[in-house]
Amino acid sequence: MALNNTYDARLLAQETTVGAGVQLLVLALLGTAIGMGPAGWLTGLAFAIATWAVLTRALRRSRPRSFGPANRVTLGRAILVGGVTALVADSFQSSPPVSLLVGLTAVALILDGVDGKVARRTGTSTALGARFDMEVDAFLILVLSVYVSMSLGPWVLLIGTMRYVFVAAARVLPWLNAALPHSMARKTVAALQGIVLLVAGAGILPREGDTAVVLLALGLLVWSFGRDIVWLCRHRHQHAQAQPQPQPRSVRELAEVG
Repeated sequence: MALNNTYDARLLAQETTVGAGVQLLVLALLGTAIGMGPAGWLTGLAFAIATWAVLTRALRRSRPRSFGPANRVTLGRAILVGGVTALVADSFQSSPPVSLLVGLTAVALILDGVDGKVARRTGTSTALGARFDMEVDAFLILVLSVYVSMSLGPWVLLIGTMRYVFVAAARVLPWLNAALPHSMARKTVAALQGIVLLVAGAGILPREGDTAVVLLALGLLVWSFGRDIVWLCRHRHQHAQAQPQPQPRSVRELAEVG
């Protein structure tokens, strides 16, 4: 789709509708391949509907001139995450093919480094695109932490829920919304979370090895969040005077945003 000079709600609606349709197709293919049960179907459908509704509302609010190539990549990642979500939900009843779960997750993680580059190269970087990207990242980490917690224990959920706890805290403490300085350490820690959870979910290592690497990832994430919270606390008066616009945080943002 060529870039337009004016907002066109109809064309944007077509993009989100196609995305929802592809999500349903992926769920149908997964259901046929593995005989997915009701939990997987219902969770996958709920994810598809929620993604379509939230993205449609965000587009109406921001009124971009086009959906953009980078957002299409992120939407593709969201579709893969929807498939992973359905498989994880189905795993409460029967174990999904690990190779399928790992494959979908690996592609979603690889594409995480693509959408940002596409946005910069095409000059289509937007606040909506950045938010869309980080929400997909955060939800994938949450879903993976749920899956790994079934074998290693509920403490793994701390990795997936930490971003959402931070967002909730920021509603009470607005200074947590201030922008953070760039940090390669923060970026590295965030990138490690998905990789470590993927490795643990794949069962490549013995249980003791999985526990060790996930504990290490959690420790690094706590350190990253803690370091940034201390920095934000020290500069809270400066940011209060500057009256910054709220910036949502994700696991990825706190390790870059995320």
